[in-house]
Amino acid sequence: MTKLRINESLRPSLLATLAAVALGAAGATTAFAQNYPVTPQQRAVAQQTSQAGIPISELAPNAPDEYTVKPGDTLWAISRLFLRSPWRWPELWGMNIKEISNPHRIYPGQVLFLDKSGGRARLSTRRGGASDGTIKLSPRARYESLSGMALPTLNPSLIEPFLSEPIIVDEDTLKAAPHIVAGNDSRVLLARGDRAYALGQADEQLIETAGPIKTYRIFRNATPLKDPATGELLGYEAAYLGKAQLKRSQTVATQLVEGKDVVNVVPATIDIVAAREEMRAGDRLLPEPTRQLLSYAPRAPEQIIDGRIVSVYGNAVQFAAQNQVVVINKGTRDGIESGHVLAILKNGDTIVDRAGAPNDTGKEVLKLPNERIGLLMVFRPFEKASYALVLEINDTPRVGDLLVNP
Repeated sequence: MTKLRINESLRPSLLATLAAVALGAAGATTAFAQNYPVTPQQRAVAQQTSQAGIPISELAPNAPDEYTVKPGDTLWAISRLFLRSPWRWPELWGMNIKEISNPHRIYPGQVLFLDKSGGRARLSTRRGGASDGTIKLSPRARYESLSGMALPTLNPSLIEPFLSEPIIVDEDTLKAAPHIVAGNDSRVLLARGDRAYALGQADEQLIETAGPIKTYRIFRNATPLKDPATGELLGYEAAYLGKAQLKRSQTVATQLVEGKDVVNVVPATIDIVAAREEMRAGDRLLPEPTRQLLSYAPRAPEQIIDGRIVSVYGNAVQFAAQNQVVVINKGTRDGIESGHVLAILKNGDTIVDRAGAPNDTGKEVLKLPNERIGLLMVFRPFEKASYALVLEINDTPRVGDLLVNP
């Protein structure tokens, strides 16, 4: 395991590191710090809220006066510890604008102090709030493992598989994708380590190019996703099966048959390098996407959102649990971005008041109130729909429940 000798006096300021976590540390698990982009919108929010603090009334009922950051903490968990509305973290933490352009990471062991002076609440690295953005400690050296020290916005393991596995596509995209035509040695079902043959048409031919070996994700059973409110077809959710690498390009071969040249297509050769389920002829191949450093800064959408849960990922179930992934009926065309937090409202049932009012012979139809039952955060938006993680619940969300601004 890699070890690094750390001089405590050289650690970055907490304000800068908290900003870095908020602006893109989610999912970063490598041992060395990386630079993450700071968008103009994120910088503007930081400038507007820097050192402003929030009203005391916005603090969580049991917000501690001080807190020591621990291994395994996340930005969301710490925000929830101090705030009723954890997506308002920039206002509480008063980010240091000068440090945002060169973000650092936060490390366990740093202490946060809650300052409530002047009717506003702020987090500081000094008791009483008199902080210039610098952590001053007595110089000393110690050995720490860098593995797992970075503090992400959310637990990366909850969403990591969904960044490359499931996709939402239109029907034509999947139909035009290359497909498996056969397995080696007449194998019907394919698993990791098997060789197979695949064929692409027109612009989607499987051709080797200079550079790294091409990797493809394999999909099946594109399930239609329909808007529960309007019935609009939002796209197709393709079930992820595994991955394959291209070993030999598809070609054409000329063969002499009864005195005539006959041109035959020779499928490409692929090797199955990962498998979640067994694969077979007819399954589709789509290129492995480039991994991106994404920013999961929890925040409320600026525009008004009126959405619904479309489906619960994985097992064709109607109900979702905490830390489960759902599909919602809002996407990039609606202004949805990674990091947007939405409140989940239980859609009140429609009932018949069988007792009725006095002297009333009719039966009145009533719509029960919608009750707020949790929060979710979007982490992978598509054009018409998005994947979101259920962050917290006090009841069981289900398909059709409403989504609004938090």
